[in-house]
Amino acid sequence: MNNSIFSFKETKNESILNYHKGSKERIELEKELKNQLNSVIEIPLIIGGKEVKTGNLGEVSLPHNHKKVIAKYHIAGESEIKMAIEAAMNAHKVWSELTWTVRASILLKAAELISTKYRAVLNASTMLGQSKNIYQAEIDSVCETVDFLRYNASFATKVYKKQPKSDFNQVNKMEYRALEGFVLAISPFNFTAIASNLNMSPVLMGNTTLWKPATTSILSNYYLMKIFMEAGLPDGVINFIPAKGSVIGKTVLASEDLAGIHFTGSNGTFNSLWRGVGENLSKYKSYPRLVGETGGKDFIFVHPSANVREVVINSIKGAFEYQGQKCSAASRMYVPKSLWKEIKPEIIRITDELKMGDVTDFNNFINAVIDEDSFDNIVRYIEHAKESKEAEIIAGGTYDKSKGFYIRPTIIETSNPRYKSMKEEIFGPVLTIYVYEDSDLNEAIELCDTTSPYGLTGAVFAKDRVAASIICDKLKYAAGNFYINDKPTGAVVGLQPFGGSRGSGTNDKAGGEFNLIRWVSPRTIKETFVPATEYKYDYMD
Repeated sequence: MNNSIFSFKETKNESILNYHKGSKERIELEKELKNQLNSVIEIPLIIGGKEVKTGNLGEVSLPHNHKKVIAKYHIAGESEIKMAIEAAMNAHKVWSELTWTVRASILLKAAELISTKYRAVLNASTMLGQSKNIYQAEIDSVCETVDFLRYNASFATKVYKKQPKSDFNQVNKMEYRALEGFVLAISPFNFTAIASNLNMSPVLMGNTTLWKPATTSILSNYYLMKIFMEAGLPDGVINFIPAKGSVIGKTVLASEDLAGIHFTGSNGTFNSLWRGVGENLSKYKSYPRLVGETGGKDFIFVHPSANVREVVINSIKGAFEYQGQKCSAASRMYVPKSLWKEIKPEIIRITDELKMGDVTDFNNFINAVIDEDSFDNIVRYIEHAKESKEAEIIAGGTYDKSKGFYIRPTIIETSNPRYKSMKEEIFGPVLTIYVYEDSDLNEAIELCDTTSPYGLTGAVFAKDRVAASIICDKLKYAAGNFYINDKPTGAVVGLQPFGGSRGSGTNDKAGGEFNLIRWVSPRTIKETFVPATEYKYDYMD
């Protein structure tokens, strides 16, 4: 038995490679892109470490070329979901009682495999399956995934070393137990790193999971699962079960062993899961932990003292990188009238020059939105703006899904601060701007705070640092991640723990120890050395 007290120090963030022409990483990536484009792989379920094929198949096609199929995947039914629950519970005892440093070592090995051996594989599958350019794939599928895995080991150190004080005639200990049951991890399409972390955060703390990946990110998620297994993850600790949400929800929510849900996705889905848990509370061994990040209507607030160039560039990057398909993407913007005459022509000019197309053309800044449903939803907002007397499209506004799901980055100027696209989450390359009178600064701040039901990210641009601080304070509940003179996207693990409240979720801050605490059930143990032998108090004698 190893009785040493071990801790993992905080790591450095994974370096972003540059992918210049002729570089080793670019050559390897181009080769892997060709390999994946020239094959159609079959993706099974993975339950208890074994491949399971149901024969009920779905297809993975490229969002930027939707007639090109590169994978087929098996879809789980009720019986396979019950198999996965059984496998997770069978694995729970050994995994939860394993020395936590061994669990951490498996995660750290997975991080090394991703940053070296499988870097090109994960990047290529994310680029193709989720339509990301090189940079967006690199910062997500490799760098952020690796950062979560490495940093979580140091965050776990902070959790486990927190112990109560002992006193005369006693010793007190805090034991951090895994939850009593399994965790359902429901991951979104837009970040491969989130898919990893939704499973690996609970897993590090001794839990086992059922993983429902988004159907539009199954390719990269399957490769992730294979990497976890190669890193030494025992059978049944994570069970990979692509399935319809209605089927998995009905089956999992009815299980007495449901101990938690780790979720990223829409408000509607999370609310439905929460209601489902509430309706089944009497069945569960323990109250399930519900941890969710559910979207945003993220803002940029421009103060009259702001630098015009900084505002223009960061609003474009914040709104249109990865086609605006980030829960943190800038979607609404408040601009003072005094700066609008300078900002407007520049933001239009640069937006119009953004190149759009296939991810394999590395000069394209914009690629396709994820699928037809998303495309159609975004188009409805654009068409609404075209017909509205309260809105004007000043850039973009065109779209085409004949080959891929392409939508030009679109900017709407509105005269109504509570216009439809100022309030509702669109999840696409659409930025709506409201121009306020400089004299109405305080009213504009109030509008920013009260227009949207979300509270995820936001930014203020101001050279006047005192003004920036005041606006930050006034908008304290409008954003769980707030940025001063920067775009409201790009939170880095270990530097800016991520999450919001209001309609944006439970704000449990992925990328920090706060999230890990949700996946343990502490037990306090007190040992008394010499127990009492008399019942009377001292003053009674």
